[in-house]
Order: sequence, then structure tokens, then C-alpha cells
Amino acid sequence: MPKILIVGGGYAGFYTALKLEKHLRRGEAEVTVVDPLPYMTYQPFLPEVAAGSVEPRHAVVSIRKHLKSTEVISARVTAIDHATKTATITPELGEPWQFEYDIVVVTAGAITRTFPIPGIAENAYGLKTIEEATAIRDRVTANFERASALPAGPERDRLLTFTVVGGGFAGIEVFGELRSLASSLLKHYPQLGFEDVHFHLIEAMGRIMPEVSLKTSQWVIKNLAQRGAQIHLDTQLSSAVDGKIETSTGLVFESDTIIWTAGVMAHPVLRNTDLPIEERGRLRLGADLRARTEDGDVVADAWGAGDVSAVPDLSGGGVAGFCVPNAQHAVRQGKLLAKNLVGSLRGDEPRDYFHKNAGAVAGIGLGTGVFQAGRIAVKGFVAWGMHRGYHGLAMPMWERKIRVFAGWFVQAITGRDIVGIEARNEPRAVFEQYAARPKTTPRQAPAAPAAAGTEAKSAAKAAPKAAAKSTAPKSTAVKTGTAKTGAAKSTAAKTGTAKAPAAKTTEKAAAEPAQSEATTASQ
Repeated sequence: MPKILIVGGGYAGFYTALKLEKHLRRGEAEVTVVDPLPYMTYQPFLPEVAAGSVEPRHAVVSIRKHLKSTEVISARVTAIDHATKTATITPELGEPWQFEYDIVVVTAGAITRTFPIPGIAENAYGLKTIEEATAIRDRVTANFERASALPAGPERDRLLTFTVVGGGFAGIEVFGELRSLASSLLKHYPQLGFEDVHFHLIEAMGRIMPEVSLKTSQWVIKNLAQRGAQIHLDTQLSSAVDGKIETSTGLVFESDTIIWTAGVMAHPVLRNTDLPIEERGRLRLGADLRARTEDGDVVADAWGAGDVSAVPDLSGGGVAGFCVPNAQHAVRQGKLLAKNLVGSLRGDEPRDYFHKNAGAVAGIGLGTGVFQAGRIAVKGFVAWGMHRGYHGLAMPMWERKIRVFAGWFVQAITGRDIVGIEARNEPRAVFEQYAARPKTTPRQAPAAPAAAGTEAKSAAKAAPKAAAKSTAPKSTAVKTGTAKTGAAKSTAAKTGTAKAPAAKTTEKAAAEPAQSEATTASQ
């Protein structure tokens, strides 16, 4: 029975495995999915997760729950040697091992693409994972709490200044959603005013949202400006060290929250494979989703889909002739890939992937959105409703769709949930602060050097008596047990240990224990 290895459990990988379970006959193939996470994330919902409009767990889908007959391995594929058809699987704990396969499907997705700008790696958030979106929400709500307790000044301005880098769909959506969240939070903080909150978006190009028309993008800029947000076009970020934003246009300001959404790149696992890679680091595929060499030759038993791949866009609407990396393509490619795989096992020719973009829809805050399909553009509340309707239904699995729509319904009745839980980033902090700890044992004095063991014992016994006969008043020495230096010298004289030079060291070391013993003896 052939073994099919799926590398990555994102959109494309999850749907490929899901449809393979549907189309494969019993015993026709053995399918394994390898991903370090036990869930796939519906990334179009990340801006709404960051704004608190979607519950974080509702934006992810359990892989194990919905893949009934697929083997799921929680680990990373760190290398692929297709010549020998082996993959290196590296778990979080334990040693890597070799996995032998017959067919490999690479759907590893993409990661955030960054540039070596000072301060970004240390201070910025990405927006590719559910964990990042949740952390952004907690950061925003916590900053409002902190700022409300501060007087007007630079520190409060810093806490209430939010910066997004990148004016694509993800950047504009999270920018608009957070602006909407901030407006909701202000109602609950009478100490803060609208003018105290600052939003900046930095975009290197001369326009935002290239997926929509220029006229529509200009409407978005105008709408955000009316809501108190600033968009800086033809501007590059130069530095973000310690939260100090410096741009190519000379703009300088302090920002406590920085979100980077300036592009994606193929997952770097491809660098450790012998599969064909094109100039942008993506897996080179044909329209039938099979791996191909630069000359166009098919690489047998190697397939791919999703953001990690360069798939020709036969509709003519792609960028540089390839499908753009988004969920719309990844889901459909995964479904077709499963059919092509099953067909190849049965001797059928694979079909080419063809999908004409149905349009672009984005939400830019509660009640505001844009939709663009060709020359048709819809703006405002109607577009926002279209955005929620499309993505709510596009969310994988009905049990997840129901949770998302139910959450929106509850929010419409009760209002936005403004609670953030920043402390979950360090969940043990409070427990550790107040946890009882073992008492430390009293510090013991080192044994005094002596000519014989009996002499050391006699010195210890003589210490309380010597303390009582010191120059200090007898009653004070007995009641408080405080043996001063004079007492120590008296003890040393009686035990005969003060004659040698080493006795000074012994005298100092024994002083504190002698005091404790004098106290005990007096009690």
C-alpha cells in the first residue's frame, strides 16, 4: 500500500487529507500528515481575533478531530530527500527519525517575510498565527489599562500609539479592526480621550491594497483618516529600536505596539530538500500541481499546493503569472490535489488548476468593509456584511462555522467583549510569586581547627560560659544572648585557642554560632 506524506497541516494540507479520506478506497493508500501544531488556523480571521470579534479557538480547526483515518504526527519535517524518498521528522522532544514515503505532498505554507531593520525582530508582532493575534489583543487592552492610570505625557502617548507596517489586505484589516477596538475601549476609560490614541500605518508603495481598484483604496484611506488613523505612503521603516519609530521621510515617534504585515515568503523547509525551487524560494509546480524542473519535466511522486508553491495562474489574473498566496487558492488547490492524487493512483491523468478570482472582500472595523469584483465596488456596511458572510461560510467544518456565527450573534446583542488576558503570556507568575518555599537551614559555622577533637568540643561548651563572664553586663548577656567580641576573646583565652595566628579566623567564624548557643543556653 503506497504511503502518502503530507508536509504541513494548513489550508492546503488539511483539505488535501480531508478529501483523500473521502475519495480513497479502503486500503488504497496510507496517508500521514506532519505538522508541529494540532490545528489549522483560518488566517482571514486573525484581524478579528486581534480585535476581539472572533474567539481565538473558533478560528482554528482541530486536525485530529476531523481527520478520522489519517495518521497525524505532531512534529516538523526538517529535510526531504526525494531521491531516496525519505523525510527527516523532528519532534519537539526526542530524536529525529527518517520517514519513508512513496508520494510526498508539500503544503508547508508560508512565514512572515521581514527585512533586517533594527528593532523589528526584538519588538514587533507578526500576523500569521493565532498566538500572535491573541497577544496583540491582550497588548492593546493592557495598554489602555496602564495608560488610564498615567497623567498626560510621553509615557502615556507611547502606550497608546499603535503602528502597523504593510498596507496589504492583512495590514489594512488589522489596522482598521484595532482602530475600531480602540474606539470601543475609550467608552470605558473616561480618563482618556479620542485625541490620546494614535494609529500609524507605514507603506513603502504609493498605494494600499493592490487587490482592489485605486479608487476603492483611496476610499479606505479617507475612511480611516476620518476615524483618526494616519497612513504614510511612499514611506519605509528605518528603525524600531526600543519602540522608537524612524522612517525614510524623517517621521519619528514612540510606539509600544508594532505589527509587521509586510509580506510573506515560502516556508524555509524547502531549502533542505532536493525538490525544484524557483527564484523566489517556492516549490516549482505545473498547473496540475505536480513538481516540475526548470525545463518543465515532471518530478515523479512529488506534489504541492498553497502558499509554499508557485502555481501557474491560468486565469491570467495572478501576479507574474502565478496564483497569489491566499486562502482562496490554497483551499481549492488542496481539494483538486486530492482528486489528482487519487486519479494518478488509478491511472488517470491529473487536471489543471483553474480558478478565476471571485473578488476581494475586507473588513476594516466593526460595520465597515470593502468588496471589489472587477469594476464592481461595494463599500461600507453592506460590504462588511458580505465580508462576514463569505468568511463565516468559508471557515472549514460546520461545527466551527456555527461557533463563529454564534459568537457574532452574541456580540451583536451584548456588545464587544473588551476583556484582555495579558497575564496568560506568563501564567505561572502569580503562583510563583506567592508559592510557599522550603525554609532555609541556619548557616553552620565551620569546625574550628584544634590539636585534638576533644579540644574543639570543650571550646564549644565553654563559649556560653565565656560569654556570661565577658565585659558586658552579666544580665544583658544572659537575657539577650549577645556575645560581643570581648566574650569571644575571653572564650578563646580559656580554651587556649587564641595563641596561634589561626585563632583569629576561628574567633570570627565562631562568634555568630556562639551567640546563638548563648541564647539557647540562657532560655
